[in-house]
Amino acid sequence: MAVEMLSYIDRKSPVHHLSGVTKLVIFLMWSAASMLTYDTRVLFFLFLLSIIFFKISRVKLSEVKFVLIFILVFLVLNNIGIYLFSPQEGVRIYGTKHILFDISGRYNVTLEQIFYQFNITLKYFVVIPAALLFMVTTHPSEFASSLNKIGVNYKIAYAVSLALRYIPDIQRNFRTISHSQQARGIDLSKDENFFKRVKNVSAAIMPLVHSSLERIEVISNAMELRGFGKNKKRTWYSAKPFGKRDFLIVLIGLIILAASIIITFHDGSRYYNPFINR
Repeated sequence: MAVEMLSYIDRKSPVHHLSGVTKLVIFLMWSAASMLTYDTRVLFFLFLLSIIFFKISRVKLSEVKFVLIFILVFLVLNNIGIYLFSPQEGVRIYGTKHILFDISGRYNVTLEQIFYQFNITLKYFVVIPAALLFMVTTHPSEFASSLNKIGVNYKIAYAVSLALRYIPDIQRNFRTISHSQQARGIDLSKDENFFKRVKNVSAAIMPLVHSSLERIEVISNAMELRGFGKNKKRTWYSAKPFGKRDFLIVLIGLIILAASIIITFHDGSRYYNPFINR
């Protein structure tokens, strides 16, 4: 059976055993550290830690391959857009200009621009493993309880949980519908040309939408019959207790965040500049 995209992957690993609250807090701190800094040394250190955590989680690269490819395509488009709209951004930030070669007009390739866009790319590679790990190692119900514990209304948290649960359901429904259509002679394989495949795939969209709306109605009716939302608070069956390991990991996360901020802003700028003598 094909691996479901962004669905919970059950493994026996140290990352899976952590509380959902711990993973959420660490992810938020990790994202904050990577967004605040443009210090290449800090980003590279965080990137190495991300790879180590991904390895410890025992999640296979093939299980998140589709999402990685999608993000990498977006990353390439983002880098192209940055250069097209601001080809001298690196020069403006670092205050020097080392031209490798000219293209046309204001478009030239400089070491500063390459270094700036390298840092942008490195930011993606820092956050992507952390985000994927958080998504695939945290059960949707545990994720909802984590949101509720940090102050998010439980109705919103439960809605997020349902959305995450429904992602693999949509994928299974789509495969079922596409297999049914292929049995009727509609070709969705690579043997068909691209535009014909897009047209054939689009034929599965409407049945998928109708089945999704029916499922939403069934779930909403069931929740209403059970009195969901009547009380101001609720308990969570899937919530994990906050143990010593969780305290230790959160403490380490705080130390990493604090160290990243101190290293980044110690000279008054969040950009590490290798083009001038410090």
